[in-house]
Parts: sequence; C-alpha cells; structure tokens
Amino acid sequence: MSTEVKIPQLPESVSDATIVSWHKRPGDAVQRDEILVDIETDKVVLEVPAPQDGVMGDIIEDEGSVVTAGQVIGHVEASEGKESSDKESGKKKSGKKDSGKGKQAEKDSKSGKTAEGESHSSQKQAQDDPALSPAVRKLINEHDLDPGEIQGSGKGGRILKEDVVKHLDEAEAESTRAPQHKAEPETENTRTEPGGASSEQKASTPPTASTSTAGGRTEKRVPMTRLRARVAERLVEAQQTAAMLTTFNEVNMKPVMDLRAQYKDRFEKRHGVRLGFMSFFVKAATEALKRFPEVNASIDGKDIVYHGYFDIGIAVSAPRGLVVPILRDTDSLTMSDVERSINEYGKKAESGNLSMEDLTGGTFTISNGGVFGSLLSTPIINPPQSAILGMHRIQERPMAENGQVVIRPMMYLALSYDHRLVDGREAVQFLVTIKDMLEDPARLLLEV
Repeated sequence: MSTEVKIPQLPESVSDATIVSWHKRPGDAVQRDEILVDIETDKVVLEVPAPQDGVMGDIIEDEGSVVTAGQVIGHVEASEGKESSDKESGKKKSGKKDSGKGKQAEKDSKSGKTAEGESHSSQKQAQDDPALSPAVRKLINEHDLDPGEIQGSGKGGRILKEDVVKHLDEAEAESTRAPQHKAEPETENTRTEPGGASSEQKASTPPTASTSTAGGRTEKRVPMTRLRARVAERLVEAQQTAAMLTTFNEVNMKPVMDLRAQYKDRFEKRHGVRLGFMSFFVKAATEALKRFPEVNASIDGKDIVYHGYFDIGIAVSAPRGLVVPILRDTDSLTMSDVERSINEYGKKAESGNLSMEDLTGGTFTISNGGVFGSLLSTPIINPPQSAILGMHRIQERPMAENGQVVIRPMMYLALSYDHRLVDGREAVQFLVTIKDMLEDPARLLLEV
C-alpha cells in the first residue's frame, strides 16, 4: 500500500513553490515525519515530512519543478514486514539442507552488503541525519561530502553551514598545494567573484552555466532564486506604485552609547542577552508610530487602513538574501524581549529555519545598513507599508554645540515614506521624534 506525498497548504498570497532538493531516492528506507524534500517559496524554505514508515516509492516531480498546494509529488510504499519475515523463515528452513553453501553465500552476501554500504554511507548519513539543517544537507549532498569528516562548531558538535564552507575551503587549499598534472577548469567554489562575495555565498549559489568569451575571459549564468526574484519584484513595485520620498536627519548616539556602556553587563547578566542599539530604535520607533498613525498605516485600493497594533519588521541579511522577520506588538515588548527576539531571528535566518509566519505582516520596517559600513542611503519601502527607517554607520564628526566645536558619534537616519499617505510634515516630525528620544533615552522610559 502506498501513501501520497503532497505539497502542504501554502500561506496566503503564495501561489506556488519550487522543489529544491529530495533527501530520499526510490528504494530508500523512510521513517514517519522524516524530511523527504525541501520546497522553496517566495520567502522561506519549507520541509515536507514523510507521511508514514516505509520505503520511498516513485518521485513524480523532480528538483526544480514548480508545484502548487496539494499537488502529489511522490509516494511512500508501506513496509512489508510480514512478507520479509516469511522470506527470512523460508531461508532458515532451506539453510538446514545446504548449510555449507548457505553459509558461504551468506558470508559473501554480507561482504558485498558491507562494501556497498560503505560506498553509500556518506550520502545516506547526510540524507538521514535529522540534526542537519536543510541548507547543510543540501550543501553536503551537492559536494558529495562525508559529514563524519566535518568538524561541527554548533551546540553539541552540530554541523553548521559555515563548518561545511570551511571544510570546502580547506579541501580546496589542500588540492591547490598538490601537484597539478593538467589545467582544470575553474569551479563555482574556487572562483573569486568581483565585489568580494563570501565563500558561503558562493557555496550556496545554484548550479551555473559557464561560457568563455574572446580573450579567454569567462562568464557564468546563475538562475535567480525565488527569494531574489520576489525581492526584485517588490522593489520595482514599490518604485512604480508608491510616491516615494526620503527625508534625512542625524542623531547624536553618545547618550545611548553611554547608557549602554553603563548597564550592558548587568543587562546581560539579568536577561541572558546582550544589549544592542536596535532595541533603542525599536522602542523609539514604536512611540513615534503612536504619535503619527499615518506612518503605521497602509493603502488598500481606495481605502486607508490604520493599524491599531505595532508590528515592526527588522531587515536581516541571510545566506539566501534579505529577509524581514516581524517583531509583533512592540508596544508591549521590553528591551530584553526585543533583543532576545532579534537574536533568535538572526540564528533562524542563518540556518534557514524562518517560517512563513515569522515573515508575514508588518506595519513598519527598520533596516540597519550601518552594520555593513553604509554612511548614508535611501531605503525602499516594503509594500504595502507606508514607511521604512534606515539606520547607518556611527561615525565621529565635529559638531557645533553651544558655540563650540566638539566631536560626537553621529548617525544619519533616513525615512522613506509613501507621499500618497504621509505628508512631509508628519514624516519630518516622525524622524525628529526618534532623534529626540535617542538623544534623551529617559524619554523612552517616561514616554514623553
């Protein structure tokens, strides 16, 4: 008896998905709830578990296929435990009559099975090990690696994606030192890309088609991932549909930095999480959103929807691209709640375990380009939101205070907003409110 493997119900507004990788092949043993296949939607990678114990049957949809919710992509055959037991019983009875040949055949069979098992052990281990994340399994299978040879740096020795990348880099360095008898074409993982792409990004890049141009220069064609395609679509949509405008200001970060330096050790000891700058910005933005509801609203057709809650998205750079997990009800979160949630989202983004629920919704977004060294930029609105706040690098600059020139750690702030909904006056006052609260952090506590 076989059971269908179906694509699960996809979140609202997601019409289809793409099969990224199968972890089982026809004939492989399968346990109930074991991950069979990874599928990629516009935002996240979802795992499809086995519906029952048994053996992997046919695979209807191969990797790269576009599928929809409820579509059958394969079958799992039920285990034939009774039949196997009967066959084993029959073998024992026949073995009494021809014990010499039977034992020798059994010995040869065991030897053959051992050799065969050793040849496929690394691939099976990568497919079956539940401790490996989808991204790690995919990378191990792509490069035909043995997980047992990779040193894990995660909790309990768990293998992380950066461990696989480091293992690949070490293997590459070793092969480079070895004598070269003939020139080998550059592979995707040994090329140095313009712009200094990291080894992790290169290792996780989809298969490419390389071509040679005049003069021996090479080019490569990489299929755009669903996430990157969706990001591109939404950014173009924002520029084409919203009347986007950006206003700038600057904030003196010294009060926040002094407060953080004074209490960061006690904060971490008390709450078990480090005190960063983002929690100050989230709380300041939340208070500003309360005062200027237009910035927390969105346009739906010819209607304006004023949201009575504050769900702030925090832009996070992940191996697959930019993702924006949502902090829900930030008006009821403490500073430690914010820092803890951001820390958890960062880990989930790195391992590719963000769920659709983590990324759905949001009434306002904060993007911190300063972690990459950005001094000033114009962030693009995330539709259907009406505004986005851009943080930037903290840099010491000479400032005039009370008729004297002093050096202060300054940060440029940028607020991009939809001028159809938010007027310039509200946008400027919104940004000034954030500036005032950060330059006098006591106002965050007093909400004044």
